[in-house]
Amino acid sequence: MYKRTHTCGELRKDHIDETIHLNGWVNTVRLHGQVIFIDLRDRYGKTQIVFNSEDYNGDFVAVKKLSMEDVLSIKGTVQSRSEGAVNPDMSTGEIEVAVDSMELLSETAPLPFVITDRESALEDLRLKYRYLELRTDELQKNILTRHKTYQAVRSYLSDNNFVEIETPTLMKSTPEGARDFLVPSRIHHGKFYALPQSPQLYKQILMISGFDRYFQIVKCFRDEDFRADRQPEFTQIDVEMSFVDEEDIYSNMEGLTRHIFKELNDVDLPDPFPRITYADALAKYGSDKPDTRYELFLNDVKEFTDRSEFNAFKSAESVKAIVLPGGAKYSRKIIDGLTDFVKKYKAKGLTWMKGENGKLSGGIAKFFDENLQSDLIHATEIKDGDIIFIIGDEKTVVEPALGALRVEIAKREGLADPNIYKPLWVTSFPMFEYDEVENRYTAMHHPFTAPHQDDIEKLETDPASVLSRGYDLTMNGHEIAGGSIRIHSPEIQNKVFSLLGLSLEDAKEKFGFLVEALTYGAPPHGGIAFGFDRLVMILTGSNNIRDVIAFPKTTSAVSLMDDAPNTVSSQQLNELGIQIKPDKN
Repeated sequence: MYKRTHTCGELRKDHIDETIHLNGWVNTVRLHGQVIFIDLRDRYGKTQIVFNSEDYNGDFVAVKKLSMEDVLSIKGTVQSRSEGAVNPDMSTGEIEVAVDSMELLSETAPLPFVITDRESALEDLRLKYRYLELRTDELQKNILTRHKTYQAVRSYLSDNNFVEIETPTLMKSTPEGARDFLVPSRIHHGKFYALPQSPQLYKQILMISGFDRYFQIVKCFRDEDFRADRQPEFTQIDVEMSFVDEEDIYSNMEGLTRHIFKELNDVDLPDPFPRITYADALAKYGSDKPDTRYELFLNDVKEFTDRSEFNAFKSAESVKAIVLPGGAKYSRKIIDGLTDFVKKYKAKGLTWMKGENGKLSGGIAKFFDENLQSDLIHATEIKDGDIIFIIGDEKTVVEPALGALRVEIAKREGLADPNIYKPLWVTSFPMFEYDEVENRYTAMHHPFTAPHQDDIEKLETDPASVLSRGYDLTMNGHEIAGGSIRIHSPEIQNKVFSLLGLSLEDAKEKFGFLVEALTYGAPPHGGIAFGFDRLVMILTGSNNIRDVIAFPKTTSAVSLMDDAPNTVSSQQLNELGIQIKPDKN
């Protein structure tokens, strides 16, 4: 092998007439009789190399047999390309290398898919051969962006007095939310560790320990059902601060986010970031992570439907609508498709009307007299050629269904500019949600989130109305970070545990070490965790979180490349004292 003197993305006109060595993969082969052109590739770029039968010192027939993804080591001389052969799309496009000699380092087997075209294979096949997919330009760029994001995070937080501290990967199981992944102990039969869903308890204890600014880029694990943007193991930027309130969190994390986007994408994010309450976000956008790159606001139209002869909405708690400019072009087939779409979000149906000649037509327009149509048009600013979509039901159905419809329409109409980034803080979340199945309150964020100072007394009298000091940072329809000011009072913490249906004994069993630690002089503290994978997904413009993780799992939590999870030997199970029960299915 010729030890490389340069990478495949490095050579320029300044190197002309130099003798160089390159190592890399065959990206493309172009045969032109007695001249063969090959683009040689490594992670730094591509260089065109030329084999001319008159000048090449090796076996020219062997060169003709080279295939895409063979691994080569070559020695040659840098020369300028002819005037008509310059490739402005390649950083090395002004030069080429005339090969003197070559060594075939590794010959590839027949490829399961074309490396230069990810769309040539379904995702499952690409995941099985992930090491090949990682050679593609797109994934190489994504993984390098991920690396640069790590460095940007560490540099900013370190420069701002945050201390990077590792927390345990093997911890006590404290199930509250998603299921834990359990790890059996060989030494302590019948006992289990859990993989952390987040370092929440440890980072609070670090604040009690006097480390007032902590961060960690950390792996977390949740045994839950998965979607395109979820993985059983994922990465967080975990942050905690002492002696702070929400404004301190907002200021520091906005600074971090601005730094990341400037360093990675040369984008200047706003200063400060806008904010909206949870209630207003649902009322205006139908989502607690609204995409604010486009409008399509939700309009309350119940006063108009109540005055109409359309009786289906008369008993509805909420009736809201969105107006799509130019939407009158939508055919009945498209509208029926959108109706089926909102039914996935528990809506019973989707009604509509179109603006035409200063009036409303189609759909349920016949139930609205001329004066009522005029009032509705004025209130919602419907214009000729627009369409209004209306849903009536319980508020908890209407807002999410219309919010999902809003996003679906934006996709159809291309309303979201991929080159625009719109951060938004969502604040004042409810402290609790009521679980009708378990007949108890559950925490909207987690059990350690502090209530608003003004709502502490309501913990005794009206828990459902208590607002928390939780906050989410959203961007372009994604939640990229979530956190809260924490409870630092043992009394309030125990009260919250009680409201969540945990007895004092249960709380001690699950969280006793934290509750005890709070009694030894706990400072006011708060923090946040960024979804690192989702953040990188936004930075790269990807629409699938698996595209920014080197070795992801499928939506069913399977690694197709190495066939995990898999069975283990009887000996291993015996050592752990574990017996596998037969599958009832």
